[in-house]
Amino acid sequence: MGDALAGIHATWEFDTDSVLIRFERGIRTPRLFQSLRERRVPYAALSSVTLTPGKRGTVVLHAVPRPGADPLLEAAAGQLSEGNDPYRLVLPPESETLAEYYADELRAVLGSEASLPAERFMVTAPEAPMHFKAYDGRAGFDGALVSFRWFWTGASSAKWKAGDQTFPVADLAGIEWRSPEAFEGYLRLVPRGAAADAEAGGPEPDPAPGAGKTGVARVQPDQDPAAVVFGLGYGPVHESLPFAAAVLESVRRTQSVPVMTAPVRVGGARRDPADIAERIRHLGDLHQAGLVTDAEYSAKKAELLAEL
Repeated sequence: MGDALAGIHATWEFDTDSVLIRFERGIRTPRLFQSLRERRVPYAALSSVTLTPGKRGTVVLHAVPRPGADPLLEAAAGQLSEGNDPYRLVLPPESETLAEYYADELRAVLGSEASLPAERFMVTAPEAPMHFKAYDGRAGFDGALVSFRWFWTGASSAKWKAGDQTFPVADLAGIEWRSPEAFEGYLRLVPRGAAADAEAGGPEPDPAPGAGKTGVARVQPDQDPAAVVFGLGYGPVHESLPFAAAVLESVRRTQSVPVMTAPVRVGGARRDPADIAERIRHLGDLHQAGLVTDAEYSAKKAELLAEL
């Protein structure tokens, strides 16, 4: 195909069998894009291409990947905001004619399997080693091991009792990532034993909205030593999502069983009063920062108090 198409936050360079997406490093570029830097996407990984009007006269070229082709989108499980979608190229009005040309060219190279889910990841995941700071601990991944190191200021008593954790990728069945832009976001690792128990235990509980039939009812993430929880300024999308995608890709590469990626509805087990108090304090911080409305604050506080 050849040539390149320069957008507002990225440039797409077209090759014979793939498109190389290079993200800008400017201050207006979403931080997730800056973190990803660049991504090579085979045309065989795409399912469709659209060109639609954007804001303020812009046009948006959107290449939609096949389900299962990109570990980043699999880890996100539909939670990425439109502005953080790395497959959207926003173009100035004067580029509309050129965008129409490349949209037609991309549609012409879509294969016969474009409408089918991918059997393997076709887009490379972000590379390890990686780490990020969550609200209750520091998460690290070196390509083979995931580690959680708890913070005394944020970790629950259950996590302190369990101690710092290390998880070999070979012992994992998948991951669950709930966006930090949602209330009570988290990253949870799913051990292989937990996934097997869920399959053997009969029907699954109702999953979280948009999660699909992959939910496993377990303890709350703030009580689970296999999870780190996010909070105001902790576990941001540009750090925690590439981390989750890298772990997911490594898990998929080391085993052939289905990999779990979706957030789940957690159980309602009673919690330690000290942990409830800590969650209420954190909820108050979110409320004061304007990230939680008065109604949401009152409802969630009542819900937490009801667990005492």
